[in-house]
Amino acid sequence: MTELNLGELLASRRGEDYDLWARTINPQFVRILKTIDFDRVWARAEGAYLWDEDGNRYLDMLGGFGMYNVGRNNARVRAAIAEYLELETPGMLAMGITALPGLLAEALLARVPPRLERCLFTSTGTEAVEAALKLGRTATGRTRVISCDHGFHGLTLGSLSANGNPEFTDRFQPLLPGFERVPFGDLGALEAELRREDVAVFLVEPVQGKGVNLPPDGYLAGAQELCRRYGTLFCVDEVQTGFGRTGTMFAFERWGLEPDLVPVAKSLSGGYVPVGALLMARAVHEAVFDSMEHGVSHGSTFAPNELAMAAGLATLHELDDRNLVAESARLGEKLLELTRPLVDEFDVVREVRGLGLMWAIEFAEPPGGSRSWRLIERMQPGLFAQLVIGPLFTKHRILSQVAGHNVAVLKALPPLVVTDEDIEYFVDSLRTTIRKAQRIPTSLGRLALTAARAR
Repeated sequence: MTELNLGELLASRRGEDYDLWARTINPQFVRILKTIDFDRVWARAEGAYLWDEDGNRYLDMLGGFGMYNVGRNNARVRAAIAEYLELETPGMLAMGITALPGLLAEALLARVPPRLERCLFTSTGTEAVEAALKLGRTATGRTRVISCDHGFHGLTLGSLSANGNPEFTDRFQPLLPGFERVPFGDLGALEAELRREDVAVFLVEPVQGKGVNLPPDGYLAGAQELCRRYGTLFCVDEVQTGFGRTGTMFAFERWGLEPDLVPVAKSLSGGYVPVGALLMARAVHEAVFDSMEHGVSHGSTFAPNELAMAAGLATLHELDDRNLVAESARLGEKLLELTRPLVDEFDVVREVRGLGLMWAIEFAEPPGGSRSWRLIERMQPGLFAQLVIGPLFTKHRILSQVAGHNVAVLKALPPLVVTDEDIEYFVDSLRTTIRKAQRIPTSLGRLALTAARAR
């Protein structure tokens, strides 16, 4: 009997990464990566860095869309996973329970307001949102759900029905009935919907991931008060903003909120194992799981799986032990301090914004007008941001992303383990790249045409 040797398997197929993906998974994604010159063959990763097969190091300012808060290949999370595997615990019992899920639930609930007393585990963020929608409608006896324009809550059918981005929703109509959206930050529009007293859940990101849109002063507290007044459950989606991303353990802490429902996921396992959770008020939980007959009204085969529970406990320990939440706040302030001058320095920079290490820079046509800008915008709205992100990657070896479809916004979600030197290097490289991109020379015009053809 022979054993599978992953190292040998990977070595024997080295260099086939893109061919395998194109042939078996998603050829269009491979086409995108090759078009924008992001088609590196990656060899390893650690902390805030990636290395390609040629040994070049890249600064990761994307962080797996916010998944690697404690850094890529975190050694202590990996050690906890390895220790768990050696323990040979019973694992998922189906008709039985073990201690690890309860320990992680206890640790999570200890970090949120007392109003949140129950934890339901899932495998992903979109599943956590789905659970909030399903349980929230049952608990209230209502069916309508209100979310916000430009909000992103996942791509499964229920979450997609609450998604406020037409580029994700339009091709998959009709979505679920009873879902409507209001402008982010508009309390009047929200109250107009809630006063009908038929809305089960108001679902909102404290900071919108698509574009890193910050809430206006008083908006989230006002939304919570309106929800209480009209009997609607207040659901704050912390899938991307949780676990130190915005400089507090959860973003809602900044506004003193006490939500009824809080979906979390992404960085909870340190990037090793799919895991999510819905933290909820006891009243919501007990309205759904109200008898032995209804004791298994919601669940999932792999939620909670003990490998994810071990990783989650280790990740929380790492956040605490290395003081990464406070570091996120400190480094985020430094990033804002260093990048705010870019607004005055460059005509194409409209705004710099962020909380903690969730940061964005928005570009716009210069106040005096620009024929070159209008040309590339006609090719593809938001394309100027790609003219910055591309050279950041190819010339400065910094991985970043455009913050959404058709928006000229560059977004950064680095691991919370980045250093002061990393932040300074990013800002220096960004300044150099914007200076060159602002001229939009012929070479960048050709790049614009190439990127536009990738649509």
